[in-house]
Amino acid sequence: MASKRVLIVDDEKLIVKGLKFSLEQDDMQVDCAYDGEEALDMAQNNQYDIILLDVMLPKLTGFEVCQQIREFSNVPVIMLTAKGDDMDKILGLEYGADDYITKPFNILEVKARIKAIWRRLDPKKGGGDAPRIIESGALKLDCEGRRAYIENREIGLTAKEFEVLELLMMNPNKVYSRESLLKLVWGVDYPGDVRTVDVHIRRLREKIEENPSEPRFVHTKWGVGYYFYNV
Repeated sequence: MASKRVLIVDDEKLIVKGLKFSLEQDDMQVDCAYDGEEALDMAQNNQYDIILLDVMLPKLTGFEVCQQIREFSNVPVIMLTAKGDDMDKILGLEYGADDYITKPFNILEVKARIKAIWRRLDPKKGGGDAPRIIESGALKLDCEGRRAYIENREIGLTAKEFEVLELLMMNPNKVYSRESLLKLVWGVDYPGDVRTVDVHIRRLREKIEENPSEPRFVHTKWGVGYYFYNV
């Protein structure tokens, strides 16, 4: 973990101090920001491996920061949300966050979520027989470089959007229930619900489909789940 760089964004300095101390114990390099504008400036001028981003911030909200970060970076973002506030969780995903953790949180959970995202992003993981490039019509997925293209134009996918699309494209016409996608992409211990899947599918369609309401690639099997149609 020595090369991993983390940005913590929260206006509660005691929370930042505790997180920073704990993550540094795992040899992570940690930067801190205490308001939305500072966070956005640091994200623009530095390369981070993950950002922990509180929802309630001075100057710019966490949602606004996440949305603007997504205009120039696909760095994984974990939102820190208020306990039991489902709307914050859904909005965080809508604005491009990869995951969320509810306050108050256990630092061990935070570390586990961070490392789980990094494991999934590691191109060396998994078997050596997995295809490096998957193509379907105008859509191309570079599995090793973790990049997606439409008509050879790169489209910005978040880590989770990429993983959902990769899974579906590698298994065309196989219908996955929302529950199955949640377990396969987010992990069996993920505390969120299937609405997380629906949000990511909707965002994915907005990025890869010419008409998201009439998708060519990612289809819905009503009452069952989602599948990829190889055009």
